[in-house]
Amino acid sequence: MFSSKKEENTITVGFYNVENLFDTKDNPNTLDDDFTRNGKKKWGYKRYKKKIKRLSSVISQLGIHRSKLPPAIVGLVEVENAKVVSDLVNSSNLRRHHYGFVHYDSPDERGIDVALLYNKLVFELIDSETFPVYLEDEEGARDYTRDILKVSGNLKGELVHILVNHWSSRREGAKATEHKRISAAKTARSIIDDIREKELNPKIIIMGDFNDDPTSKSIKEHLVLDDFYNPMQSLLAKGNGTLTYNGNWNLFDQIIFSKSFLEKKEGDLYFKHAEVFNKKWMKVFRGKLKGSPFRTYIGKWYQGGFSDHFPVYAFLKKKD
Repeated sequence: MFSSKKEENTITVGFYNVENLFDTKDNPNTLDDDFTRNGKKKWGYKRYKKKIKRLSSVISQLGIHRSKLPPAIVGLVEVENAKVVSDLVNSSNLRRHHYGFVHYDSPDERGIDVALLYNKLVFELIDSETFPVYLEDEEGARDYTRDILKVSGNLKGELVHILVNHWSSRREGAKATEHKRISAAKTARSIIDDIREKELNPKIIIMGDFNDDPTSKSIKEHLVLDDFYNPMQSLLAKGNGTLTYNGNWNLFDQIIFSKSFLEKKEGDLYFKHAEVFNKKWMKVFRGKLKGSPFRTYIGKWYQGGFSDHFPVYAFLKKKD
């Protein structure tokens, strides 16, 4: 068990794909009709409030066995708009923890976006912006996807840059869609290059649902080069995952650190440890999906769970 002094110096960074966190209202500009009161999912206020309560409960517990506070930073994907993020941070589980958030609307056809929560007592927001991932379909028309969110700020007094990603899915097949995720990786690298042009040895955290494993080409050959460390690779090697597909585990949800986080300099934050948050109460407890994430829906059938992904988190320590 960490001593109280160590707990004071340990902070948590988290990431969570919250699986279709839609409000109940129809947005005429996006394909959100299923998630409305009269839509296919029968997505009413009661179900929405239950999901907010469940997700906020999970977020509030990330890392608290080693840190005194819930996570200082949490990247989120599959949020519909600023309203649902606001409802999350103002929920009974999170409202006392001083969370602010950064959110921009993405051009994604379904209207799902990325966001970042931050504890205002630990993280001082300096700047944020979004970067589009430019994709084309087979006819050469623009294929809209989620932007990459970049947030810069002082984490425990130290300048840190965070990139929140939600790369294209494998719906049409992993190989057929691989080029889309490689394009996203190249976009992320160009953002990193821009940071490095202005700053010597910056501290950068890349997080997201990459729809690829740590060992996939997009991550291994295009994103995580010699200047980054991906703790999720060893977690995957040990059989850990954040979601299941056809009975197999994948670790698409990752938090990746620039190697500047491996240097233990006095007064600086350094990377300590990473984990998947996969408590028993977040899992399906019987049937063929036993052990997989207890999700909100399976197809059109309401389950009342949390998400189809487990969150991931990592500990950073400040060297005395």
